[in-house]
Amino acid sequence: MLWKVLMRPQPCRLHSFGRMRLAPKCRPLLARLAYTTDRQSNKENKKTAETLSKFSVDLRKIRRLKGWVLLEDNTHVEEIANILQELGASDTAVASILERCPEAIVCSPTAVSTQKKLWQLVCKDEEELIKLIEHFPESFFTVKDQENQKLNVQFFQDLGLKNVVISRFLTTASSIFHNPVEKNKQVIKILQESYQSMGGSEANMKVWLLKLLSQNPFILLNSPAAIKETLEFLQEQGFTNFEVLQLLSKLKGFLFQLGPRSIQNSISFSKNAFKCTDQDLKQLVLKCPALLYYSVPVLEERLQGLLNEGISVAQIRETPMVLELTPQIVQYRIKKLNSLGYKIKDGHLANLNGSKKEFEANFGKIQAKKERPLFNPVAPLNVEE
Repeated sequence: MLWKVLMRPQPCRLHSFGRMRLAPKCRPLLARLAYTTDRQSNKENKKTAETLSKFSVDLRKIRRLKGWVLLEDNTHVEEIANILQELGASDTAVASILERCPEAIVCSPTAVSTQKKLWQLVCKDEEELIKLIEHFPESFFTVKDQENQKLNVQFFQDLGLKNVVISRFLTTASSIFHNPVEKNKQVIKILQESYQSMGGSEANMKVWLLKLLSQNPFILLNSPAAIKETLEFLQEQGFTNFEVLQLLSKLKGFLFQLGPRSIQNSISFSKNAFKCTDQDLKQLVLKCPALLYYSVPVLEERLQGLLNEGISVAQIRETPMVLELTPQIVQYRIKKLNSLGYKIKDGHLANLNGSKKEFEANFGKIQAKKERPLFNPVAPLNVEE
């Protein structure tokens, strides 16, 4: 942690002919920080500091991370704490929330009460709600565009998203609620129209759309024009409508955050690296859609990392999904497989590929097979008498 390093006293060179007072520039860093803190504390709003201390809030944390809050003339420590306590927050929870998000005390109590009612629309259980606030205080205390936030919550509910999903959006993707609701509606409309124009059935459209939003709510931060442009670009590259929908589902809509130029660069790099035709490349992309998503520097680094381990381009073409692994993960997995005498460069990359759970399962099977006895020692031997 950087702050731990900074808080270490720094060595100061002393003259050898006796004890002397330290020069100001040699003063230990801890002392200098303490001096700075003392000067800052003289400018602080003493009532704010005293009230926070009453709620067992660690002022040192606030001074270190967001000291400006303590300099504010108008704060609402007791009012904000009372709102949290009314929701059932314990004294420990209140202190934790105010330490992690001290800017909460400069929010209007009226706005925070409105925010509480807004979040209660999707999280009616107060115990669960206070847990969400404790884990994501910055999202809760971003008290702006509240009427717009409310309209977006109602819009998402009308779409059919479950409240538990919307509450996850509020905590981890709060920016989408600050979009004008009309803008979010336009993005949803272009997605629906695109799905149907590419052959998707109306019966399956809702399921497809809700899954896409659940996986990647940030898709709503794109403009309708950018979404349309990306879809048209993929079709121009020779992907069928069905294949485009397949790519969107596998990449969870993250393609829209890249744009045609970035995707084109990745396609050109992959085509040159694998020395393949447009049709061959398309098949590689369908096997490993991440080839479109990763930037050229990332693809280059991962490809070179595999080649450095003695893996051939032909092997990578056969199992391109291995490019989803970082060089560090590749090195670790190859080392583990080598410990069992399995030479990855002489075999198939399937045992190297997959998630951590999948790799460990494959590794366990290889290990069990290696340790299995050649014959069953308790089975009777067919020996002629």
